[in-house]
Amino acid sequence: MDCLVSSGNRPKIMVTNDDGIDAPGLRALVQVLVSTNLYEVLVCAPDSEKSAVSHCITCNHAFAVKRVEIEGATAYAVSGTPADSASLGISTTLFPSIPDLVISGINMGSNCGYDIVYSGTVAGAREAFLNGIPSVSVSYNWVAGKSNVHDFKLAADACLPMISAVLAEIKNQRYPERCFWNINLPTDVVNHKGYKLTKQGKRIAKMGYRQVASNTQGRRVLSTMTMDTNPEVCTEMDASPISGEHLLFKREVKGALVPEDDTDHQCLLEGYITVTPLGALSPADIDCQAYFKTLVPGVLESPSSLAL
Repeated sequence: MDCLVSSGNRPKIMVTNDDGIDAPGLRALVQVLVSTNLYEVLVCAPDSEKSAVSHCITCNHAFAVKRVEIEGATAYAVSGTPADSASLGISTTLFPSIPDLVISGINMGSNCGYDIVYSGTVAGAREAFLNGIPSVSVSYNWVAGKSNVHDFKLAADACLPMISAVLAEIKNQRYPERCFWNINLPTDVVNHKGYKLTKQGKRIAKMGYRQVASNTQGRRVLSTMTMDTNPEVCTEMDASPISGEHLLFKREVKGALVPEDDTDHQCLLEGYITVTPLGALSPADIDCQAYFKTLVPGVLESPSSLAL
């Protein structure tokens, strides 16, 4: 592990996200971290919403960076993706030293099951992990009609014990290098049932498409693949002119697969703060490995395979 918490200095925590640097989840997390006076808080986050961009990075052109005033923190807004922001923030290009811990969030909407694949929030933490920096992604299970902006501060407060524990493990050189954490907080966060170690489930939203007449027609998904939508939000991309030759389709959430017992999403719905260790590899299930172990060696030996 390349970075260790110095006993003589406050630990450095860098915050990023995919909802954008002005998002209430990020601002609440930064405010809570700053208020403890225990950490040096850095922020390097997208300048606008970049939800569900997964681990997309900017390769073919430069991205812009602008200093942003956030009380108690050193903050920069980046025109790139969450992975771009995390990568730049840990590179020592903007900040003089590598952070001890990277936190991506707090996301507006849960990131569980297969939604993790799409999540820009998780990608921000994963990018730090790939570069040897301990990291955590944090998401709040926002539900329209039940949640409000104040819940982000409650969520940030609920994360503080875990953040403190992670930093203590880093300082004592016990924190594992082979994983990062994905934390999800329940909707009724003030009455949560405690932390629960979970595994990633296979839940995924069932998506459909509806033909529309314009880019601004219909509601736009704000954050994760399954969270509530806001009909008033319209980006520059939404409003861009489209030739009459094109057909326009809006993605819509049609439903979700039933979650399995004892997985991240199910435990989240039961009121727990779920803590799920993640890695960067994507190995297939053992039964798939066994199947292909038999199939692959025999492919070239089989006459039928040559006739395909």
